[in-house]
Amino acid sequence: MNKRSDSLILTFILFIACSLAAHAQDKTFAWPEGKQMALSLTFDDGRFSQVEGGTALLDEFGTKATFYVVPSAVEQRLEGWKKAVASGHEIGNHSLNHPCTGNFPWARQKALENYSSKQMKDELVEANKKIQQLLGVTAKQFAYPCGQKFVGRGKETKSYVPTVAELFQSGRGWLDEGPNDPQFCDFAQLTGMESDGKDFEEILLLLKQARNNNQWLVLAGHEMAEGGNQTTRLSMLRQLLAYAKDPANGIWIAPVGEVATYVSSKKGPSK
Repeated sequence: MNKRSDSLILTFILFIACSLAAHAQDKTFAWPEGKQMALSLTFDDGRFSQVEGGTALLDEFGTKATFYVVPSAVEQRLEGWKKAVASGHEIGNHSLNHPCTGNFPWARQKALENYSSKQMKDELVEANKKIQQLLGVTAKQFAYPCGQKFVGRGKETKSYVPTVAELFQSGRGWLDEGPNDPQFCDFAQLTGMESDGKDFEEILLLLKQARNNNQWLVLAGHEMAEGGNQTTRLSMLRQLLAYAKDPANGIWIAPVGEVATYVSSKKGPSK
């Protein structure tokens, strides 16, 4: 074997060693009590089913979720939402009017393409005022309606992520493709992975992925019932809660704000 071959082999060995060291470093984030991942359950809009059955199941397992609400929906089931707050569930802001792209016919009168940055900020501030008036809490978490983060159109399009970063501790997306890396994630753009319509086996794959990488999985759903469109099925949720609450599975399950506060206290400076 010549010197060139020896050099190539040494270079390859060093590359592998550095890669393994980097991988080990990536997995050093320490979750509470030796857990291997964090899990947050979140639900959008303030749907009736959330307080008509969903919160009862969560409370049965001693689990608290984050509910991103539209104030007008809260008003229609006010006592149920007051009870949810009293039992420890986190209330987040989901805007005043749920603006989305006007490509959805139902959103045409509140199309993001027709919003300005000031209009969006005013709407989020007003939604927080109404949530405070209705439920006596200050919403520190936000979820982007339809997962869309822009206002305007064409050359005038702007992101409203900076506005969310200014007003809230976190902003959660929708239909994202992976969990959050606690040492890298941008709180103003947390990924949210869909729980609606999923069987437990599908959710289990996401849990294993997050656990293998010490990540933070934020699940996002809407209705909480046994079937229907945009529904996180209660039967699946019962299996998920039983699995997540088993200490052997290494999962810390907590609302978004609690996890965000913990991650903020532990992660190093941005790289």
